[in-house]
Formats: sequence, C-alpha cells, structure tokens
Amino acid sequence: MLHSVILLCLCIMAVAVVLNMLRLLKGPDLPDRILALDTLYINAIALIILLGLYLDSDLFFEAALLIAVMGFVGTVAIAKHLLRGDIIE
Repeated sequence: MLHSVILLCLCIMAVAVVLNMLRLLKGPDLPDRILALDTLYINAIALIILLGLYLDSDLFFEAALLIAVMGFVGTVAIAKHLLRGDIIE
C-alpha cells in the first residue's frame, strides 16, 4: 500500500516539476523566473526524498540535504544581485 502511495506522489511531483519548468522558461519577468527556480529545487528535493523512501536508501536523503543548502545559497545570491547589483560586498 505504501509503495503505491509513494508512486502516486512521485507522479504528482513530476507533474509539478514539469509545470515549474514551463514557468521558468515562459515567465513574464525575472522575479517570476527566480521564484520558479526556487520552487523547482524544492520540488526536486521532494522527488529525491520520495525516491529514497521508495528504494529504501539513506543516500538520497544526504543528496536532498546538499541540494537544499545549495538552493538556499543560490536563491540568496540571486536576490542580493537583484537588489544591489552586486553579490559580494
């Protein structure tokens, strides 16, 4: 039962990733694209965690943690670049 629920969640998250990619490519302006990129890495984390649950492997959780840290740093760097035009002060 749990495996079928995880497969359903994997399909739903895959659809969410595809819709995020469309928003990333089609976004009307830069803040929409940045928000889509931020949401995309969050959905990627969810996909990796679900895959780790499905395959019963701990390695996927460490990869999800690394993606979360890199995504946060990337989002902060892009936001600083938009606000100030410079990343490093």
